[in-house]
Amino acid sequence: MLLIPAIDLKEGKCVRLRQGRMEDDTVFSDDPVSVAGKWVEQGARRIHLVDLDGAFAGKPKNADVIHAIVEAFPSVPVQIGGGIRDEDTIQGYLNAGVQYVIIGTKAVTEPHFVNDIAVEFPGHIIIGLDAKDGKVAIDGWSKLSKYAVIDLAKKFESDGVEAIIYTDICRDGMMKGINVEATAKLARAINIPVIASGGITNMDDIHALGKVADDGITGAITGRAIYEGTLDFAEAEKIAETYS
Repeated sequence: MLLIPAIDLKEGKCVRLRQGRMEDDTVFSDDPVSVAGKWVEQGARRIHLVDLDGAFAGKPKNADVIHAIVEAFPSVPVQIGGGIRDEDTIQGYLNAGVQYVIIGTKAVTEPHFVNDIAVEFPGHIIIGLDAKDGKVAIDGWSKLSKYAVIDLAKKFESDGVEAIIYTDICRDGMMKGINVEATAKLARAINIPVIASGGITNMDDIHALGKVADDGITGAITGRAIYEGTLDFAEAEKIAETYS
């Protein structure tokens, strides 16, 4: 199981939000490239980047920083989400060396878009499904859609996407522990990999996810916990690696 450090970008800085609220942010570093380097040195096998400004603007806003991180660590796969709404943006990131692009809101509001890009960019498309009480949230978590997480995940699986990132938005950035039950339920319902996100707090969460990794959970994204020190990334990465 991969343990994937998250670097959320806002105005060129590394920040963390609570429950997706742009006004409730904590700045952890003015140098996201050095932050990425720290996690790579501690064993990160993939990096998760989020262009927060891009997510709200609907187009990339931190592309320079993202490109700099990819260029600095060419051997470590990078996945990027936030503001990816068209094929040109996807192609631009892939050309820069990004391995995976994450589609969120547009995947829900325009499902045909996913089918098109999964065909055009095979092996590179990940769908981010952010949920509350089993329903998918969109537009920076400001709206709750009518769609059930599992139903949409099955649809995107049939389109040929690479993986699903599942985030419980009630727990994201709140240090309350991950929703293992809901994540495992989704993983059992589909055959493509599920990456857990939202709420990882300490080593107990890593072990809890690891115990259900065989259900199809191939990775877990961690953010605030590794920045605030409740989770030692290097130690947790070694533990995660023992689960398959």
